[in-house]
Amino acid sequence: MSGRVVVLTGGVGGAKLVLGLSHAIDPDSITAIVNTGDDFSHVGLRVCPDIDTLLYTLSGKSDEVRGWGRAGETWNFMEALKSIGGEDWFLLGDGDLALHVERTQRLARGQSVSEITAAYARAWGLAQEILPMSDDPVATWLETDEGRLEFQRYFVGRRCAPVVNAIEFVGAAQARPAEGVLERIGASDTRAILIAPSNPYLSVDPILAVPGIRDALRNAKAPVVAVSPLVGGQAVKGPTKKLMDELGIEATPQTIATHYEAVLDGILLDERDQGSAAPALRCAYADTLMKTLDDRIRVARAALALADEIAG
Repeated sequence: MSGRVVVLTGGVGGAKLVLGLSHAIDPDSITAIVNTGDDFSHVGLRVCPDIDTLLYTLSGKSDEVRGWGRAGETWNFMEALKSIGGEDWFLLGDGDLALHVERTQRLARGQSVSEITAAYARAWGLAQEILPMSDDPVATWLETDEGRLEFQRYFVGRRCAPVVNAIEFVGAAQARPAEGVLERIGASDTRAILIAPSNPYLSVDPILAVPGIRDALRNAKAPVVAVSPLVGGQAVKGPTKKLMDELGIEATPQTIATHYEAVLDGILLDERDQGSAAPALRCAYADTLMKTLDDRIRVARAALALADEIAG
């Protein structure tokens, strides 16, 4: 079946799904709408972690061993920065710096995050369309037992150790979807809209918090299918399970389905979660662990198969 596939994504898990899709269908038929709630300024540079993770993953530049950043990275800048008392809690590799320096310069010249991201994708020969959720600033903040923390301070600086009491997306209410976001979601030629197995509360909810996006998903002509981030009730990577426990949310596929239910038509669950109920939703099951490229292609095809079944 032909048509464009739109993916709401953030983090490493989402990037893996988009990579799998890129090998399952034509890459130029994919639009990734990326979380920018993680974006922040560090040592004077504008950093877009989820966009950069996706760029590195799709261009074959990601470090598969560390699970983040660029492969073959060097750290001369960080070593020099640390030697003069600079902040070294957030690591910026020498190659990684190029994106942030150039982005910061282009922003100062009046370019948008969308324009800059598209320029990077073209420079690296990527066929996929990569759209930030918004060109307006949105910042994820967490209320914790250590006080109010910006996302990267919580995630990287404190390695998710603080207990989270609440999550806020500062600026989301005033933000507008980036150009093309609503059009791609609502287009008549869109085959499927997938919600990647990213953290629902920290990676996907910021996207849904931008006015207009949630309504666009509800009204979309194409089926909306989520891939659960849980495997046997556990998160494969990141703080999803810990966060759910702290917020008093039971970590089950049922909970994930209910969290997205207002915008979903179906959900792909891991085969280890067979029998988990998802009211009013079509379910499918597959091995959703994505350790290899073949795994990522398998999960992408399973999600598309469910969407096609719903559409058909």
